Amino acid sequence: MTVLTRWEPFREFATLQDRMNRLFRESFNDAGRDESLTSSSFAPAVDVYEDEHKVTLKIEVPGIEEKDIDVRVENNTLTVRGERKIEKEEKEENYRRVERQYGSFVRTFTLPTTVDNEHVTANYDKGVLKITLPKKAEAKPKQIKVNVGSERQIEAKGPSKAA
Repeated sequence: MTVLTRWEPFREFATLQDRMNRLFRESFNDAGRDESLTSSSFAPAVDVYEDEHKVTLKIEVPGIEEKDIDVRVENNTLTVRGERKIEKEEKEENYRRVERQYGSFVRTFTLPTTVDNEHVTANYDKGVLKITLPKKAEAKPKQIKVNVGSERQIEAKGPSKAA
């Protein structure tokens, strides 16, 4: 399987730092006001799978409107941006606990050269963004018929070369 994610050695540190910051905000919040409601960035979960015809990404982005999602392919790089906004009809100070992440996100994936960048499709259904990256025709595996028997037997079946 072709690897699509770019290795970012500090991504785990950023996630750890975000969790530690949230822990400290929850522990030492200012006079009962929960500071974790402010926007930050997050990385939604992604599943990537591949078959002989396409590479598919499924990105979990529940609660995000279609208009707040941007999918682009440029120079063999797939970039997915989005933003989950806090519902304005609820008052922030009524929250006792906030575990859902809000704010913007950006995920980038380096695409293999076998992907046909011109025919990428994206569908959003039930909180899952499904991006389909079809493979180029020349990149698809070709089945070669294997003949049974030796090469001499095949030559012997042809017209004879007798004088």
